[in-house]
Amino acid sequence: MRALAFANAAATTPRPPSRRRALANFVISQLAWFAAVLGAAHQRPVAGTLCVAVAIGWHLALSARPSREAKLVLAACALGFLVETGMVLQGNVAYPSGQPDPRLAPYWMVALWGLLAIALNVTMRWLRHRLWLAAALGAVVGPAAFASGVRLGGAEFVHAVPAMLTLAWVWALLLPLLVRLAMRFDGVQPGESSHG
Repeated sequence: MRALAFANAAATTPRPPSRRRALANFVISQLAWFAAVLGAAHQRPVAGTLCVAVAIGWHLALSARPSREAKLVLAACALGFLVETGMVLQGNVAYPSGQPDPRLAPYWMVALWGLLAIALNVTMRWLRHRLWLAAALGAVVGPAAFASGVRLGGAEFVHAVPAMLTLAWVWALLLPLLVRLAMRFDGVQPGESSHG
């Protein structure tokens, strides 16, 4: 009886995505990130944003419950719109393209938040139940990724130090929140509880 119960539990316990899927997720996300940043840098933000949309579509097509992953993407984009608009209004960063209204976040930056969302339940799944690590990682990687985008010409620092400090605080708070949202809206695994 005990062996049967163990076998049933093992069969219903969700396994993390395969290494192949995780690698594909990482590579496709990186390529789409570069396309969006370089598209903005070369006055072609629509082309870069379309590449991000294709990457998100690919992820949703492979997901066991695409509607749940779509909700995660939309939540991340909404959060990204608020955060990036705040950064614009703060006046410490500027963008060469992709802003129909100069007071709002560029649409390609908002799309990048959706791109991040497709990694949360695949390549970044290991951050679950490690929210302090997610905060530390966010404080370092968030500003580093933004600075990389600046070097590629997708954005520019008006005031670099305040911008980097703001980014560090924002990402230290928001990456753990995004990880929690990913646990809530996990559509990668077929039978996982919505509460992680």
